[in-house]
Amino acid sequence: MEKQAHQHLQSWKQFSTAITRWLLGCFLLLSACSFSQSEDQQAPVKAPPEPSKVLIVYLSRTNNTKAVAGMIHQAVGGTLVALELEQPYPANYQATVQQVARENQTGYLPPLRTKIANLQQYDVVFVGFPTWGMQLPPPIKSFLKQVDLSGKTLVPFNTNAGYGVGSSFETVKALAPQSTILEGFSTRGGVERDGVLFVMEGTKEKQVQTEVHAWLKRINLLGTK
Repeated sequence: MEKQAHQHLQSWKQFSTAITRWLLGCFLLLSACSFSQSEDQQAPVKAPPEPSKVLIVYLSRTNNTKAVAGMIHQAVGGTLVALELEQPYPANYQATVQQVARENQTGYLPPLRTKIANLQQYDVVFVGFPTWGMQLPPPIKSFLKQVDLSGKTLVPFNTNAGYGVGSSFETVKALAPQSTILEGFSTRGGVERDGVLFVMEGTKEKQVQTEVHAWLKRINLLGTK
């Protein structure tokens, strides 16, 4: 009887060990797949594209994002396009803040006057914007909603008042699920509420140019021009 109990105990231990190993193997396999997918999504392009395959789209209110877009254009070439609205935002800062807050609350997407011809010819699309209310500006949401970026490499860049990108980069990913999203770039620009507008000049301009070049090199997009 004692011998039989010992045999049952040994069989149970062997079964338990086998189950543990199987579960561990499944976990490692799932982790590897998840990691691989994440890496593919964030991986830099294999080789810099030709300038004719690059599109740089940007939204800029105080011209800081425009300046960064210009730095990218100078480094990689491509087509540079400023997003314009059918009905521009008010010149008054507080009025714009209130309008944007309403648009974010209601999900309103402001119509764009800008139309991009031959979008299919571009493989890499840079999308630049300021941080508004710690979110992606509604005009950029309009752009990402109205164009088909499936299969393209999307590269976000941002200027902000010192509080960072907020949820904007995550929103870009959510609105372009069929695109490969590369590492974004962000830098501090002006602080419009304090009357600090364009700052991309002098020492600041040189600093940001250096940062932009380092970022483009890191994601293998430098030197396409």
